[in-house]
Amino acid sequence: MEISEIIWLDTFVEKFWRKHHVRIDEVEEVLYGQPQVRRVKRGDVAGEDVYSAKGQTRGGRYVIAFFVLKAGRRALVISARDMKPKEHRQYVKK
Repeated sequence: MEISEIIWLDTFVEKFWRKHHVRIDEVEEVLYGQPQVRRVKRGDVAGEDVYSAKGQTRGGRYVIAFFVLKAGRRALVISARDMKPKEHRQYVKK
């Protein structure tokens, strides 16, 4: 899945920095790289589903980001954190 633009809302950015110490540039590295993307759930708005993207940053960190896919392949990032051990195992297997 190719993402054309990332939408940042201060409330979400502050949350994933405060709770998980994940920076915007790390999320951008994952989303604009070659992440493993899957649909997590159907969105509340038709055509706006929630997805997860797993990837590794240039610094070696394994990050998972959750986003709503908006029109025009724009991603509204709602959360980001380090992968849990099970997620990491699944990521390196593929």
